[in-house]
Amino acid sequence: MEAFIGTGVALITPFKEDLSVDTNALNDLVKDQIANGIEYLVVLGTTAESATLTNEEKELVKKTVIETNAGKLPLVLGIGGNNTAGVVEELKTANLDGFDAILSVSPYYNKPTQEGIYRHFEAVSKASPLPIILYNVPGRTSSNMLPETIDRIARNCDNVIGVKEAAGDIVQAMKLISLVPEEFLVISGDDMITLPMTLAGGKGVISVIGQGLPKEFSDMVRAGLEGKVAEAYKLHYRIAPSIDLIFAEGNPAGIKALLAKKNMIKNTLRLPLVEASEILQERINAFVDNF
Repeated sequence: MEAFIGTGVALITPFKEDLSVDTNALNDLVKDQIANGIEYLVVLGTTAESATLTNEEKELVKKTVIETNAGKLPLVLGIGGNNTAGVVEELKTANLDGFDAILSVSPYYNKPTQEGIYRHFEAVSKASPLPIILYNVPGRTSSNMLPETIDRIARNCDNVIGVKEAAGDIVQAMKLISLVPEEFLVISGDDMITLPMTLAGGKGVISVIGQGLPKEFSDMVRAGLEGKVAEAYKLHYRIAPSIDLIFAEGNPAGIKALLAKKNMIKNTLRLPLVEASEILQERINAFVDNF
């Protein structure tokens, strides 16, 4: 579990202008994360626009990341959904070679009760050959996985090792940290409150902005984990404006605009997502120029 302490990055999927997967840009992006201190990579999460990728494209993304990474960083694969039987079947049949853990989102759209969420992850836990990191993101799922439910899962499902907590609620995060077993990883899923969560006892972040500012953001998290509060907050306040910018029109429109400004990718997304507005791109460009 120590492999997932620090900064993980939720990788985007770069597209060419014709909207095919840009494996060269993905290769360069992975190399940049490795070179700049990121601790692990998350593949085919929400930020990857995985909902718009075909099965063949998902396999291409996995293959590209595994080959480029070459065993340097731990890899986490996103496998989740709102059909429990479908998630279980995917975990039993997918080729998971090269991956170290699964990130599995709480069921969306169906709006299950807390008991339903518990039973979903109980079934997912039994099916998974790899450790599982839960993902609580009420803004996308329309249901909040409560701290008591996460604690219950943590204590009853041995291979569930942590949670990406993205409710954006520092009070809920602190309650969660106080409840779960000490070895259970509470990982921020919200870039803006990553540092206070880490200082409160969290174990780091699965980040979006970390992809665009990998050195500075991972340095901030490491400083927080080491209790270097002043140093960590100095970095936080330097980075913070970019977090507001990249989420102003949704994810991954903002981070793709930032990465395009850094000439790392083409600024292309698949419908129903669209690129950031010209006004927002100008603000992001100005931030990068002055960072």
